Amino acid sequence: MKSDLFGNEHMAQPATVPGMSLQNAKSIKYVVNGEVHARQGSMIAYRGNLQFERKGQGIGGMLKRAVTGEGLALMEVRGQGEVWFAQEAANCFIVEVEQGDSITVNGRNVLCFDPTLSYEIKTVKGAGMTGGGLFNSVFTGYGKLGLICEGNPIVIPVSHQQPVYVDTDAVVGWSAQLNTSLHRSQSIGSMIRGGSGEAVQLMLQGEGFVIVRPSEAKPHDPKQS
Repeated sequence: MKSDLFGNEHMAQPATVPGMSLQNAKSIKYVVNGEVHARQGSMIAYRGNLQFERKGQGIGGMLKRAVTGEGLALMEVRGQGEVWFAQEAANCFIVEVEQGDSITVNGRNVLCFDPTLSYEIKTVKGAGMTGGGLFNSVFTGYGKLGLICEGNPIVIPVSHQQPVYVDTDAVVGWSAQLNTSLHRSQSIGSMIRGGSGEAVQLMLQGEGFVIVRPSEAKPHDPKQS
């Protein structure tokens, strides 16, 4: 049988190196030799001797809240084999966290991560209840973190001399050492006249980076949790 579908671009090659890699722009491949943590329901295929177990619902067992107010339950994948993760054809990318680094991520953008990474649910300082929630997930340790984003993400450097202002519905994550606060860019008069739709942003200050998606997040539907 012949088809362009069987070319190297689409064909899953045999595993050579354990761990996480991009299969293509829309999926992540993980060669498991032990365990990996992933978003529940994100497995699209696997081969080998693997077991999938739902993690508990307590702290450390799920990403309780993201900026959108959306909960994200996790699963553990254990054994030896290969597994592919994806989520609604969103674009996938990998962040490698080095020892001593930390990154704050919106829970809706987490796909999978190495067991050597630990995460903690923390409040977004200075953000109040904007964006529909109060919490983000801070990843520390070392290892790879697989993220998803609708469209190609934009990475913007942040410096002490030049803070960055981001829409709370568009932010994916940022360097955890950055300071956060709310910034109002719209006058009271403008709000009275109906507003511009861009009244309040999250201001990031310090030295680091922020990752944003090229569109605002869709409103969360509780029926899809």
